[in-house]
Amino acid sequence: MKDRPDFFPAVPATRTVALAVLLWTAISALGALQTYSDNLRGGVDSHYPALFATWFLEYAVPLIVLSAGLSLTLARWPFLSERPRHVLMLFLGLVLVFQPAQWTWMAWMRGYLQVASLGDVWQLFRKMLLVGWFSATGTFAAVLALHTWRRAREREQAWQRSQTDMLNLRLALEEQRTLALRAQLEPHFLFNALNAISALVRGGDTALALGGIGRLSALLRYALAASARSSSTVAEELDFVRGYLELQRLRYGERLQVHIAGDGPLLHDVACPPLLLQPLIENALRHDLDCRAGPGDIRLCFAQDGDALLIRVTNPAGAGTPANPGAGLGLANTRERLRLMHPGATLQAGPQGARFVAEVRLPLHEEH
Repeated sequence: MKDRPDFFPAVPATRTVALAVLLWTAISALGALQTYSDNLRGGVDSHYPALFATWFLEYAVPLIVLSAGLSLTLARWPFLSERPRHVLMLFLGLVLVFQPAQWTWMAWMRGYLQVASLGDVWQLFRKMLLVGWFSATGTFAAVLALHTWRRAREREQAWQRSQTDMLNLRLALEEQRTLALRAQLEPHFLFNALNAISALVRGGDTALALGGIGRLSALLRYALAASARSSSTVAEELDFVRGYLELQRLRYGERLQVHIAGDGPLLHDVACPPLLLQPLIENALRHDLDCRAGPGDIRLCFAQDGDALLIRVTNPAGAGTPANPGAGLGLANTRERLRLMHPGATLQAGPQGARFVAEVRLPLHEEH
């Protein structure tokens, strides 16, 4: 397993070497063919296989070796292609190491190495000075460019993978958060609905308690079905709230006074998170009827404001009204579920003068 990181970087290098072998074999074949054709026109007897072997051994082999060595070096130490001074060092290696070795190889293949003096060495050097220079530098530049392009593509692919992984992680976190909110909402609603019935049982009003259980059963069927969906409509939620208020009326009696305004066809077309309105009404009940004596004054209003639907739930909140310590969970969950469903949806809640106001703003069209 420890050898795997070293193996995989060598795969592109192997492809580069294979490409170099194919390219220089083809060039050798064409060069040998051109030489063979020139010999025929000049009346010189020659054999194409021997010419091809000469071209391949003299020209192709050194450049294939250069492609292999440079490719494997860059695969093993990729940083050598990332800074100009490193590239310059590689080029100096080409000039000072590879080029003399290529000249020596070609001189040996051509039988030029029979030298008897320093003068012969100098003449040989002058003769070989420009031999293979263009092909060697061209091969060097091509391998370096190919390696740089592959590195850039790998970085881009890695960045795209990281972005995709990050997006998938965020989606998974949002799904888990939504499931957690739903898991909190169902027992929270059930607990508060049972409180209404338990108050009737403690008061000895058995008939009303039994009726409340029937209403609660219908509400729970809707709540369980709605919590399994990703969205509902404001009209459906309003119907559910009306049933919820009927259940609460068994507990509060005539003290429960709720005024609904703005109910119209628009509510059937506006999407919203399931169980959106019930926590707002429950919060109003806690701030109003649970905190003071006398009749309540809860107002639920719907109004279109440009490209959004405004939902306002208000109730009296005088300076002497004590705060209900259990009023925050429903609003916090509602605000979070709004954010998950509609990036442009908002919930603002707080006292405004003598009333407590919870205002939801829902976009009329989903954002993409």
